[in-house]
Amino acid sequence: MVAYSMCYFGGGKDEEEELEMYRQIHFPALTELRKTTKLPSAAFLRSEGKCPLAPEEAVLMLAAIGFKHSTNVYIAGAEIYGGRHRMAAISRLYPALVSKETLLSSSELEPFRNFSSQQLAALDFIACAAADAFAMTDPGSQFSSLVQGYRMYYGGGDLPTIRPNKRRLASILLKNATMEWNEFETRARKLIQQTKQVHERPVARSIFRHPRCLDCMCRTEN
Repeated sequence: MVAYSMCYFGGGKDEEEELEMYRQIHFPALTELRKTTKLPSAAFLRSEGKCPLAPEEAVLMLAAIGFKHSTNVYIAGAEIYGGRHRMAAISRLYPALVSKETLLSSSELEPFRNFSSQQLAALDFIACAAADAFAMTDPGSQFSSLVQGYRMYYGGGDLPTIRPNKRRLASILLKNATMEWNEFETRARKLIQQTKQVHERPVARSIFRHPRCLDCMCRTEN
């Protein structure tokens, strides 16, 4: 996800070379496209909210909107880019940090490893679908869309999904070094408050992410 996003995460030339090598192996079509097409810069993508949140950005958002030190946090997905070093900020503030790899033993995980990665993703889906709150840290992957749609359809408004306006959040995060914490907290909370309502599906939006529409909701007939 990090490589495909074409975003920059502060790792300098080493990061740029590492991600480019990964793209050449796993996303050759994207590599070829870059040779013939001028793609948006990493800075532009970030300003437009197209980049996944780095762990340190995610922890700022969670802390600002009121999640306490004792909160149990489940990390979904594969290995975090940057490894333990990149996870230091969030693990310090939220020590009750777990994943499927820490909750389950190797023998419990083994049956799922014999299949495609979707089997492991199903475990993440179960955890995220049942969580008290689900925070989206990517611009909108298929997995996040499915989780959000499930929670919206079955939650009855009681299974909140934290899906901030990424463009506005990016503008706040870019200024956080020169912003007092109280101001950052106020702006982050206002941002989340504006995007947490449950609406019917907007026109031309994903049916998986926004299942609330006349064609999708269950009806009974007498």
